[in-house]
Formats: sequence, C-alpha cells, structure tokens
Amino acid sequence: MRRIWNKITEFYRRGDLLLLFLCVVATVFGIVVIASATRYSGSARYLVVQAAALLLGIILYVAVSMLDIEILAEHRELMMAFNVLFMSTLYIWGVEGNTGNRAWLDLPVLPVNIQPAEICKITFVIALAKTMNNHRSKISSVKSVASIVLQTLIMMGLIVVISRDEGSALVFLFIFLVVAYVGGVRSWWFLAGFLVIVAVFPILWEHFVQDYQKQRIMMFFDPTIDPEGKGIRWDTNRSVAMLSGGGISGQGLFHGTMVQNHAIAAQHTDFIFSAIGEELGILGCLFTLLLLTAIVVRCVHVGLKTPNYMNRLICFGMAAMLVFQIISNVGMCIGVSPVIGLTLPFVSYGGSSIVTLFLAMGLVSGIHMRPDPESRSPYIQPRY
Repeated sequence: MRRIWNKITEFYRRGDLLLLFLCVVATVFGIVVIASATRYSGSARYLVVQAAALLLGIILYVAVSMLDIEILAEHRELMMAFNVLFMSTLYIWGVEGNTGNRAWLDLPVLPVNIQPAEICKITFVIALAKTMNNHRSKISSVKSVASIVLQTLIMMGLIVVISRDEGSALVFLFIFLVVAYVGGVRSWWFLAGFLVIVAVFPILWEHFVQDYQKQRIMMFFDPTIDPEGKGIRWDTNRSVAMLSGGGISGQGLFHGTMVQNHAIAAQHTDFIFSAIGEELGILGCLFTLLLLTAIVVRCVHVGLKTPNYMNRLICFGMAAMLVFQIISNVGMCIGVSPVIGLTLPFVSYGGSSIVTLFLAMGLVSGIHMRPDPESRSPYIQPRY
C-alpha cells in the first residue's frame, strides 16, 4: 500500500497535471452536452457509461504515466501481433452499424461494445516510433521507409477489409504521415507516395469505396445527387441547420429546438459539435475548439521538450491522432467534408474512445515525467 502511495505522490510531483486537467474538463463538458443531446431518450445510460469511462480513464492515465515507455516499445513485435489479432476478432464478435461498418466488438463478458481500432491506434504509434528509432541513422533508406509503410498498410488493410471503416483507416494514414515527417523522412518520399496514390486511386475508388461513401464525396461536386436533401445530404443539411440556429450564444442547454427533437440520430456522437452550436452558439463552439487545441498543443510541447527521438515521435503521433479527428469531425458538421463517422475527441459519446484517449495522453504524461538528458539521448539527426 505504501508503494502505491509513493507512486501516486511521484505522479503528483512530476506527472503532467495540466494535460490531465484539460482532458478532464473536455470530458466533463462533453458529458454535459451529451446529457442534453440524449434527453429525448429518457435514459441515463449514456451518462453512466461516459462517467464510468472518465473515472477509468483517469486511473489509467495515472497508471500509464508510471510506465517506462522504453520497456513497452521493446515489445513492438508483440504490439503489432496484438493489433492484427485484436482487429481479427471482429470476424467473430463484430457488430455492424447502420452504414454497414463492422467496427464494434460485442463481447459477452463486457456490458458495452468496444472499438478495436481505437485501442490499436496507441500500440500502432508506439510500434511505429520504435521502428523509426531503430532505423533513425538511415531513416530515409529504402529499407527503413519500407518497414514503416508496411506497418501502416497492414493496419489500414485490416480496418478496410474487416471493419469497412475507411474513416478510421485515414486516421492511421495521417498519423503515419505526421510521424514520418517529424522523424526526418525526406520530402521526396512523400512526393513518391502521393504519385503512387494518384496512380492506384481509380482501383481503390472502384473496389474499396462503397456506393454510399462515393455519394458522400461526390455530392460536393454534383448537385444532382439528392437535390431535395432527403437522402445522402440529410444529416449534413440538418447539421448545418443546427449550427446556424444557435447564433452567437445559442438557445441554451436543454433548449435547442432541433437537439431536443432528436433532429439527427448521431447528435451525441458524430454530430455533437452541431448540438453544441445550436445550444451554446458560436461561443460554445469556440470554447470547444480552444479546449481541444490546448490538449493538442500540450502534446506537441511535451514532444518538443524531450530530447529522446522515439518519445518525440510518440507525442507527435498522439497529437496527429487528435488533430485529424477534430478537423474531420468539425468539417463534416459544418458541411465542408464528407461524413466519415469520426467522433470529436473527449466530447462525443463513447466509452472505449474516452478510455483510449486517456491512455494515449497518459503516455504523453509519462514522457513528460521522464525527460531523457541530452547526453543519454539516442536521437541522431537524419542526414538531409
């Protein structure tokens, strides 16, 4: 018991309490908004799940902060194998959503469903950073780039083939791009990758993008697709209407006309930013974005402060994960990007998402607690 108390004391003295505070505030704010967005159901289940996830997330944040990331990273092969096996469980216990995505795991022993891709993001970032760390002196060599590209393609392939959740696959791609850039991979590799994507895009579009996903993209360019707004444009139009109806200060919590009439089925998950806009107005939206931006900036700050190459990549990888989801979620809510089913970090409803986010931020806190001295840093600046 004394040992546990000493660990907690150490965390209080050296842990990233500012990051924890920001995460807790964002989650509590999300719970309040979720309470309003789900009032129509008459059930407190959403609040209970989210509150339980918050408490578990705080505990895991503290526990993970105590772990030495170097020890975890040494088992990157096990983490990669875990990702493959965990995603494969969707074949057996996967549950399909309304759009046909088989992204949720329904285990008989758990009271709630979990999303394997959320958890795999963390192990993917660690494994990717460790691989780059092993190749850091020749990070732009063919062997080095091939190894990190292969890891990324395996994860994206598993997600697309097994769960058909292209939105989550894009998160992994964005994480890879940011980590590779920060890690010093030469620019011409990115150009080569872009050209490859352009070359294979017709094949990907034809065989891997589903019809409803094609319509969600093409509706921005083709006004003849659902011109009356009763089909593929329905959610987007309702979302924009929610945001525009809030004005500067909003209609008030629990008083939003469209929110309280359950205008959008996913107003507590994918479109929670729109619910914030109607009930709390532009000011509420700005508060949300500033809060989430502060979390991202804190991750980047910790990454910049550490002289350890691998730890820096992990911090930037976690920040990239948040940035992509924030931009994608807000973009689809304001009607400038396709609806791809990505939630707003810390704010949207989702127990597995909250727990995973606190785990990810706990790793950043652990790096903050143990900054390596410059003399012990394994970082070697790649040659340009």
